[in-house]
Amino acid sequence: GSNPGHSLKGAGIFWSLLMIVSFLLQAADTVLKEVIFLDAAQRLKGGVDLFVVNSYGSAFQALFICLLLPFLSKLWGIPFSQLPIYLRDGAACFLNLGTLSSGCDGAPLLPLLFVLVNMGFNISLLHLLKISSAIVSSLASTFSVPISVYVFTLPLPYLGVASSLPTGFVAGAVILVMGLLIYSWTPTASPSSACSSSAN
Repeated sequence: GSNPGHSLKGAGIFWSLLMIVSFLLQAADTVLKEVIFLDAAQRLKGGVDLFVVNSYGSAFQALFICLLLPFLSKLWGIPFSQLPIYLRDGAACFLNLGTLSSGCDGAPLLPLLFVLVNMGFNISLLHLLKISSAIVSSLASTFSVPISVYVFTLPLPYLGVASSLPTGFVAGAVILVMGLLIYSWTPTASPSSACSSSAN
């Protein structure tokens, strides 16, 4: 960004390492799901259902968020004793009820639409992971990032004034997309050709 405080030096080593660890956990999750799909294809006749894998992932995500609420509330700057008040106000905003309805435009339709789109996106990635590999699924997920950011720059309802993308982001998105296209267009060596080349 244009602000010098948003640099790697300004972020500090702790937050940089925390971001790296979070991506490592996400990568391990994708690889583990690929192993589950491959193992289920060998042991089970029809394989494992996508909705089962997605439901278990969502259930454990909700469980660990609940277990980490004391830590997360401190990280957010919310006293843990006041967390029920925030949850109550959040539920009222989600249902568009009470005095908070003035600041909750689009609820509950927009939050429900987000949930449906998020579920569809996750299940699509799981299907792609099931029929291909963890690398292809990760690349598809990476490709969706610049598209999502671009969509949010459009004059959509409830977003207010559309923001413009900085030059650095556009350049980074172009490099990212070009790298994905080069990777996808690069032919992979078949096992027979690899064996013949090693024999020569």
